[in-house]
Amino acid sequence: MNQKERMLAQLPYKAWLDGLSEERMACKKKVYEYNQLSPDKEEERDQLIRKIIGKTGKSICVEQPFRCDYGTNIEVGENFYSNYNLTILDVAKVTIGDNAMFAPNVSIFTAGHPVHPDSRNSGYEYGIEVTIGNNVWIGGNVVINPGVHIGNNVVIGAGSVVTKDIPDNKIAVGNPCRVIREITKEDRCYYFKDRKFDVEDYCDGTINVADL
Repeated sequence: MNQKERMLAQLPYKAWLDGLSEERMACKKKVYEYNQLSPDKEEERDQLIRKIIGKTGKSICVEQPFRCDYGTNIEVGENFYSNYNLTILDVAKVTIGDNAMFAPNVSIFTAGHPVHPDSRNSGYEYGIEVTIGNNVWIGGNVVINPGVHIGNNVVIGAGSVVTKDIPDNKIAVGNPCRVIREITKEDRCYYFKDRKFDVEDYCDGTINVADL
């Protein structure tokens, strides 16, 4: 295996060998170009972000600025939205499902370094993949660490540091991030804490808010 193959296999590797430095530089140039585009250049922005990110759905919006290492190791589903300053260290695969929403300053780290200083100073590092399910909302200033799996329909509260897997249909917050409760049918009635919806069009007629 060369160093890129080792990286993608989630094995220890050296990040400056076998063309990896060149790949990161090529990505940096595209990311720089993307971040310098005028906000009203919507078509150009859409075209360029699809050249940066390895796989996308039909609808994607990534607010500037955005940062990543390779881009090709990122996969996002339909209706993906991220607010300002998303950072993804995609040394390993990052897979994000449909209808994901990211608040400002979200960071996803697949990259890491050994704990022991002798091992760390050897120059070897690693990447462990991160997966995020469908219908997930990630709050502002959240950090997602290597190897984490976040299930479907999850909400991660602002400022959380996610170090362990989060199951489906949960609200999780804190540092380290912990599940605080399950998301229930009754939650459909509320838009913020104890404030109830006074509209019904958000559900496209599939349910009657008054019946919940």
